Amino acid sequence: MTHLLIMNMFLRTKNRKAISAVLTTLIILVASVVLGTGVVLYGTSLFQTGAQSSGVTAQGAHVWVNATSGISPTYVWGAAEVRNSGEKILSVDQISVRGSQIPFANWYYDSNPTRVTTANFQSQLNFTGTATTAYIAAHPGVTSGMMQSYAAAAPNGCAISSTQFYINEFGLLSTNPAMCFTQASGPISLKPGDRVVVYFQVPTGIFTTVDAGSQSSVAIYAGSVGAPQSITVESKS
Repeated sequence: MTHLLIMNMFLRTKNRKAISAVLTTLIILVASVVLGTGVVLYGTSLFQTGAQSSGVTAQGAHVWVNATSGISPTYVWGAAEVRNSGEKILSVDQISVRGSQIPFANWYYDSNPTRVTTANFQSQLNFTGTATTAYIAAHPGVTSGMMQSYAAAAPNGCAISSTQFYINEFGLLSTNPAMCFTQASGPISLKPGDRVVVYFQVPTGIFTTVDAGSQSSVAIYAGSVGAPQSITVESKS
């Protein structure tokens, strides 16, 4: 009897160990499946986040330097057409010329989709100096292409304001909608596919008249997205 009891005890012990091994194996398998599923879901989430790319496309960049003061006061201006080519809302927050950042107060832009049409966005950007009503009156015949202040008058669809201007080629001298360039106070927000035309005044000291014809760069960024463009500094007299 004693031998039977001892054998039964050993048998029970072995059964418990066998059951414990099975449970351990099951736990390991379940844990592996859970961890594997988590890794797959995390990887899928990263892939989806990465798939929603950010990007800005800049085109038509110009920088103009006046060679004389015959038409307008000394100026250095630039312009560019920018499109949100990605899948996320972003904000154009930096314009740099020759490595120097242009302050927001020097930006003038129009991002209204009813005015920034495909035709306007693909137009050749032009600049022949800012012009007020008084300046035009003192210079007969100086109208075409001039950037007109809104302080005295404005084309249809644009408000009268001294912090805005328009360009005759957009609206007054073409069948395209008039574009209303408003002074910026901060970054320009663009939804995916949105476009903006920006004119910016370059601070003094970065260019002089002798820079006309030289190579330079215009860099436009929206956060970490963007790149510099090589341009030729143009002369406007």
